[in-house]
Amino acid sequence: MSSEPPPPGSGRPPDEDPFKKQPPPAEGGGSPYDGPPPHTPPQGSPYDSSYGNQPPGYGGGDPYGPGGPYGGDPLAGMPPLADSGKRTVARIIDMILVGIVVWLLSWAFGVTEYNMNADKIQYSRGLGQSVIAAVLYVGYDTIMISRSGQTLGKKLFNLRVANLDDGSTPSVQTTLVRSLVLWIPFAFCCACIWTAIAGGWSFFDKPYKQGLHDKAAKTVVVSTA
Repeated sequence: MSSEPPPPGSGRPPDEDPFKKQPPPAEGGGSPYDGPPPHTPPQGSPYDSSYGNQPPGYGGGDPYGPGGPYGGDPLAGMPPLADSGKRTVARIIDMILVGIVVWLLSWAFGVTEYNMNADKIQYSRGLGQSVIAAVLYVGYDTIMISRSGQTLGKKLFNLRVANLDDGSTPSVQTTLVRSLVLWIPFAFCCACIWTAIAGGWSFFDKPYKQGLHDKAAKTVVVSTA
């Protein structure tokens, strides 16, 4: 059995994420199977005050460490960070789409919150609607983002959720953490207030424009346009 590398154009491995950042090619061309170029000490990064002052080989070979080909900047090789305004509009669209389904199921199962019966019945029906909302919002985000990094709203505005460390599409576990942080408080206690706080955090966060749910999952939202 030959140990030679596959010929060009033979296709990428089926488990390779097409969005995952790849190390920059070696200067001067050469074979794609050549090793990385010799390390050149960097001159500084706005994301790491100690960057450029470490001894050669610092980082243990981590491609995202100060000595790696990405120069210690997780955003190197990644598309531009998404505009926070577009993120907000995309989120509102997703909320409306899923909210319609929540309302229809709440009506079908008789768990709407506007019922005027006794307090105990009103409370149980409100809780039922909250459970439906939590399951649908968390499920929608988790399934959509773990598959392509995009919800319907994000697709409309050419946005994508990516892992901060390498730009790949988040796993189901990562996306579930992100979705739970965003939607559980929304469904059971804080509604739009929590969504505004968690999502609005990206307007002020530096340097990665992360919402609170992004920070919990270590993700960022980038532009695909």
